[in-house]
Amino acid sequence: QVQVVESGGGLVQAGGSLRLSCAASGRTFSTYAMGWFRQAPGKEREFVAAISWSGTITYYADSVKGRFTISRDNAKNTMYLQMNSLKPEDTAVYYCAFNYVGSIYDIVVDARRFRYWGQGTQVTVSS
Repeated sequence: QVQVVESGGGLVQAGGSLRLSCAASGRTFSTYAMGWFRQAPGKEREFVAAISWSGTITYYADSVKGRFTISRDNAKNTMYLQMNSLKPEDTAVYYCAFNYVGSIYDIVVDARRFRYWGQGTQVTVSS
Protein backbone atom coordinates (compact mmCIF):
# COMPACT_ATOMS: atom_id res chain seq x y z
CA GLN A 1 0.00 0.00 0.00
CA VAL A 2 1.40 3.36 -1.03
CA GLN A 3 0.47 6.57 0.75
CA VAL A 4 1.16 10.15 -0.30
CA VAL A 5 0.77 12.92 2.25
CA GLU A 6 1.11 16.66 1.69
CA SER A 7 1.81 19.22 4.39
CA GLY A 8 2.83 22.84 4.77
CA GLY A 9 -0.23 24.64 3.49
CA GLY A 10 -1.74 27.62 5.25
CA LEU A 11 -2.72 31.26 5.08
CA VAL A 12 -0.20 33.83 3.91
CA GLN A 13 -0.31 37.42 2.72
CA ALA A 14 0.43 38.32 -0.87
CA GLY A 15 4.17 38.49 -1.42
CA GLY A 16 4.84 35.91 1.25
CA SER A 17 6.26 32.40 1.05
CA LEU A 18 5.27 28.86 1.91
CA ARG A 19 7.00 25.51 1.58
CA LEU A 20 4.95 22.46 0.82
CA SER A 21 6.16 18.93 1.48
CA CYS A 22 5.00 15.65 0.02
CA ALA A 23 6.02 12.36 1.60
CA ALA A 24 5.54 9.00 -0.06
CA SER A 25 5.43 5.97 2.19
CA GLY A 26 4.61 2.31 2.05
CA ARG A 27 5.82 -0.03 -0.61
CA THR A 28 7.62 2.52 -2.72
CA PHE A 29 10.33 1.14 -4.93
CA SER A 30 12.19 1.80 -8.13
CA THR A 31 12.28 5.20 -9.80
CA TYR A 32 9.32 7.53 -9.80
CA ALA A 33 8.62 10.97 -11.11
CA MET A 34 6.68 13.43 -8.96
CA GLY A 35 4.58 16.48 -9.55
CA TRP A 36 2.46 19.19 -7.98
CA PHE A 37 -1.01 20.18 -9.13
CA ARG A 38 -3.55 22.63 -7.76
CA GLN A 39 -7.26 23.19 -7.92
CA ALA A 40 -8.95 26.48 -7.16
CA PRO A 41 -12.68 26.70 -6.33
CA GLY A 42 -14.77 26.32 -9.45
CA LYS A 43 -11.76 25.52 -11.61
CA GLU A 44 -10.22 22.38 -12.99
CA ARG A 45 -7.09 20.85 -11.54
CA GLU A 46 -4.02 22.33 -13.18
CA PHE A 47 -0.38 21.40 -13.43
CA VAL A 48 2.09 23.37 -11.32
CA ALA A 49 5.50 21.68 -11.43
CA ALA A 50 7.18 18.34 -12.05
CA ILE A 51 10.51 16.76 -11.22
CA SER A 52 12.38 13.67 -12.33
CA TRP A 53 13.72 10.95 -10.04
CA SER A 54 17.22 12.35 -10.49
CA GLY A 55 16.04 15.80 -9.48
CA THR A 56 17.94 17.29 -12.40
CA ILE A 57 14.96 17.69 -14.72
CA THR A 58 12.20 20.08 -13.69
CA TYR A 59 9.30 21.72 -15.47
CA TYR A 60 6.99 24.52 -14.39
CA ALA A 61 3.72 26.03 -15.44
CA ASP A 62 4.22 29.51 -16.86
CA SER A 63 2.10 30.98 -14.08
CA VAL A 64 4.59 29.93 -11.38
CA LYS A 65 7.89 30.01 -13.25
CA GLY A 66 10.45 32.11 -11.43
CA ARG A 67 8.47 32.08 -8.19
CA PHE A 68 8.13 28.39 -7.30
CA THR A 69 10.92 25.83 -6.95
CA ILE A 70 10.39 22.08 -6.92
CA SER A 71 12.92 19.75 -5.32
CA ARG A 72 13.15 16.29 -3.80
CA ASP A 73 15.10 14.19 -1.32
CA ASN A 74 14.96 10.56 -2.38
CA ALA A 75 16.56 9.37 0.85
CA LYS A 76 13.45 10.68 2.60
CA ASN A 77 10.99 9.88 -0.21
CA THR A 78 9.96 13.50 0.02
CA MET A 79 9.29 16.24 -2.50
CA TYR A 80 9.08 19.96 -1.80
CA LEU A 81 7.55 23.03 -3.39
CA GLN A 82 9.04 26.33 -2.31
CA MET A 83 6.57 29.06 -3.15
CA ASN A 84 7.76 32.66 -3.09
CA SER A 85 6.12 35.95 -4.10
CA LEU A 86 2.72 34.38 -3.61
CA LYS A 87 -0.29 35.97 -5.25
CA PRO A 88 -4.00 35.72 -4.42
CA GLU A 89 -4.46 33.74 -7.64
CA ASP A 90 -2.22 31.02 -6.18
CA THR A 91 -4.98 30.21 -3.71
CA ALA A 92 -5.97 26.58 -4.22
CA VAL A 93 -5.77 23.09 -2.84
CA TYR A 94 -2.35 21.75 -3.77
CA TYR A 95 -1.92 18.08 -4.57
CA CYS A 96 1.20 16.02 -5.02
CA ALA A 97 1.39 12.92 -7.13
CA PHE A 98 3.88 10.34 -8.25
CA ASN A 99 4.17 7.53 -10.73
CA TYR A 100 6.82 4.99 -11.59
CA VAL A 101 8.89 5.74 -14.66
CA GLY A 102 11.52 3.94 -16.65
CA SER A 103 14.30 6.50 -16.46
CA ILE A 104 15.69 8.65 -13.71
CA TYR A 105 15.36 11.58 -16.12
CA ASP A 106 11.71 11.12 -17.05
CA ILE A 107 9.19 13.71 -15.91
CA VAL A 108 5.41 13.53 -16.02
CA VAL A 109 3.20 16.60 -16.46
CA ASP A 110 -0.10 14.99 -17.46
CA ALA A 111 -2.32 14.37 -14.44
CA ARG A 112 -3.79 11.31 -16.15
CA ARG A 113 -0.42 9.60 -16.00
CA PHE A 114 -0.06 9.90 -12.23
CA ARG A 115 -1.30 6.89 -10.32
CA TYR A 116 -0.71 7.94 -6.71
CA TRP A 117 -2.15 11.13 -5.23
CA GLY A 118 -2.17 12.86 -1.89
CA GLN A 119 -5.25 14.25 -0.20
CA GLY A 120 -4.29 17.88 -0.82
CA THR A 121 -3.27 20.82 1.33
CA GLN A 122 -4.97 24.21 1.28
CA VAL A 123 -2.98 27.31 0.37
CA THR A 124 -4.72 30.64 0.83
CA VAL A 125 -3.10 33.91 -0.19
CA SER A 126 -4.74 37.07 1.06
CA SER A 127 -4.46 40.40 -0.72
